[in-house]
Order: sequence, then structure tokens, then C-alpha cells
Amino acid sequence: MANALGYVSETKTGFEGTLAMMNLSAAIRIEKNAEKAQDGQPDFRIYAGETSTEIGGGWMRKSKVSGRDYVSLTLADPQIGPRRIFANLAPVKGQKGRHVILWNARD
Repeated sequence: MANALGYVSETKTGFEGTLAMMNLSAAIRIEKNAEKAQDGQPDFRIYAGETSTEIGGGWMRKSKVSGRDYVSLTLADPQIGPRRIFANLAPVKGQKGRHVILWNARD
């Protein structure tokens, strides 16, 4: 089961849009991590709200089934809740440059 947590559009530096959950609605930016120096570091940094608080990271992954690249996201912030949220960034069918943040339940 996948649930949309928000939608973003491609920009020159990553993605911008809205994170929209039952208890939270905030502007979100997913930016390429220009300071990445090691494999374990995220490929993207995630910022939310007017203060651009860093709330997570994104890693480039390759689908085992289709072989396509996608971004795996991890979100964490007290306003989100006590646990990290895992999600994937997927293209919206028929809308070039538009992506959906899909919740990826781990339990």
C-alpha cells in the first residue's frame, strides 16, 4: 500500500513542492547535496518550511525490477512524529517534471 505524502516539481537544483500529511503541511525542497564526499552520505538534502529546516536526506537507488533510477527518501522531525518516515520519489504519469512522494511502510 502506498500513500502520497506530497508532490514536487523538478528544479535546477532538485525538487520543490509541498509535504502534505494529516497533521502537517509544509513547503519542501529536495536539493542535490553539493558537499557529498562519501558513499554513505545522501545524494539530496531535504528542507521544509519557511525556515528551511533540514528534515532528511535522499539517496539514488536503482529498481531491481525495472532497472530505473529513483530517489529513496528518509524524513525525520518532531512535527512528523516519533519515527522516521521512509518514502520514494516517483514520477507522476503524464506530467513531465512532476513527482509524488510515496510513503514506504517498513512495518
